[in-house]
Amino acid sequence: MDAYPTPDRPLRIGTRGSALALAQAHETRDRLMAAHGLPEAAFEIVVIKTTGDRVLDRPLKEIGGKGLFTREIEDALLDDSIDIAVHSMKDMPVLQPEGLVIDCYLPRQDVRDAFVSRRWDSIAALPPGTLVGSSSLRRRAQLMNRRPDLRLVEFRGNVQTRMRKLDEGVAEATFLAMAGLTRLGMLEVVRGEIDTTDMLPAVAQGAIGVERRVSDSVAASLLAAISDLPTTLRVEAERAFLGRLDGSCETPIAGLAELSGDRLHLRGEILLPDGSLSIRGEREGAVSDGKNMGRDLAEELLGRAPPDFFDLMGISAERRSPPVR
Repeated sequence: MDAYPTPDRPLRIGTRGSALALAQAHETRDRLMAAHGLPEAAFEIVVIKTTGDRVLDRPLKEIGGKGLFTREIEDALLDDSIDIAVHSMKDMPVLQPEGLVIDCYLPRQDVRDAFVSRRWDSIAALPPGTLVGSSSLRRRAQLMNRRPDLRLVEFRGNVQTRMRKLDEGVAEATFLAMAGLTRLGMLEVVRGEIDTTDMLPAVAQGAIGVERRVSDSVAASLLAAISDLPTTLRVEAERAFLGRLDGSCETPIAGLAELSGDRLHLRGEILLPDGSLSIRGEREGAVSDGKNMGRDLAEELLGRAPPDFFDLMGISAERRSPPVR
């Protein structure tokens, strides 16, 4: 984009088409309108259907991992079909395609998972053998680690689809992100918020990131005004942890950074997919050292893992060894 947006040349905001994705795109647009005094007509929401949205009958790990929800949108950025792209950061691969960058994060929402059921009030209340639906390898592994007596079923789709599946008896309980339910105004479906000490969330859960072309100075200027520094510091530390672990939708990984003044506390967890082993650790240090803390914590967890853990996690041999510094 070579000039500030106008109704005649609006800023094109790329997004997935789900209700949650559209809510996030609208939040981004509204923040840009407020920060720069621009009318709604100076923005255009462009819906892009991704592979992950089209293929709903197979687990994500079978069809390609996290890039399934971003690839087509990033292609649209690269070919100048859109000007910026709005993403749920928990869905984002660690590395962006050459020429693209994410350096704008909106204020983070509630990071916790929500327990959702038409019948039961909590994980603890579920009788042995209860069928629980989830498509998240992280949630599945964490649940099996804590409640191996439960049964799991694949459970994909948007919030409305998952609620319908509960009504149809496909499962008796599931998990959703508190952030998404908050943004959709659907907190009434929550039977209980799950404390992060009980179920550590996905890396960057609750954070919205806005991607742009590296060369687009106008978009950079627009986005700088709405980027939230505390969220940026937390997400960068978490994604440094994830990046060292080579995280994808095939690897159960959890991580959460929290700020207290100029200090950052980072917790991380890696699990075997069947939940039979969980390795956890934490770091605390200066906010300015967040990325290093993320990488160091990942090194520690990898070092504590048994040799066969790596093959089951899908971590390459190159990633198992500490990088050359």
